[in-house]
Amino acid sequence: MHPRLRIFAMFAVLTLIFTAIGWLLGGYFLGDWILGSLLFLILAGAMNFVSYFWAHKIVLWSYHARIVTEAEQPRLYRIVQQAAQFTGLPMPKVAIVPLQTPNAFATGRNPKTAVVAATEGILTLLNDRELTGVLAHEMAHVKDRDILVMSVTATVAGAIAFMARMFTWNMMFGGQRRNSNGSDLLIAIAVAVTAPIAALLVQLAISRSRESKADLVGAQNFGDPNALADALEKLEYANKRRPFQQGNPASASLFIVNPFRGSTFFALFATHPPIEQRIKKLRAMAQDLRYGKPMPAIHPS
Repeated sequence: MHPRLRIFAMFAVLTLIFTAIGWLLGGYFLGDWILGSLLFLILAGAMNFVSYFWAHKIVLWSYHARIVTEAEQPRLYRIVQQAAQFTGLPMPKVAIVPLQTPNAFATGRNPKTAVVAATEGILTLLNDRELTGVLAHEMAHVKDRDILVMSVTATVAGAIAFMARMFTWNMMFGGQRRNSNGSDLLIAIAVAVTAPIAALLVQLAISRSRESKADLVGAQNFGDPNALADALEKLEYANKRRPFQQGNPASASLFIVNPFRGSTFFALFATHPPIEQRIKKLRAMAQDLRYGKPMPAIHPS
């Protein structure tokens, strides 16, 4: 699907979710279902506009990422530059995230505004070969325009989850109307539970296929699939041992491996394919390359 169509479809689905929440909350708090729907429809439109133009800046701000120069981070800058050359794209901006959990992501509205960010921890954990594999993966996201889709989804889905949590707290601490009844409580539970799940399902539909494709495209461009496979093994182990303690789990789809760890229930809504599956595909690609077989064709989506 063309990136612009993916963005339109995502905005449409998230707007419907937002409007549905407004319909429920309008009836619950205002006694007017239509007014609640209209207010949240306007709010969704404003949020879509802001997220389209500034989602990447919001993501960078939320993780305290700092744009760095070549003089400040020569190793990271050089490897990002190599990865950009592999994909035939202009050099993106480079950012450092001040976290020791090793991970990386790309964000931006298009290749001209792209930013590739790496945590401090990944620079310590990976060698140059493995880090190049990771950053080639991120540049594959940039080339396929995934960065806008994933940044906007993370921003809007995070807002939906936040509003659902606010509603839950309001219910717990006096937000309930005096004449409320059992049906009102059921509505409250439905909003609190289904809103974040709906947001995660949207991310699931977008992210899993994108991650698999970026693995293969990045490995193909770099020419060393085992480099990314080795990196993924290290990153998965390190992120399980030291998951993120800050940030919104709705942004998990941005990162090369999931930096958040939750319950088994939330694992059902994982934004990444199983790490074993990703590594297996990369090892198979490396094996084919070793025996002179052509790289698999990567179908456009």
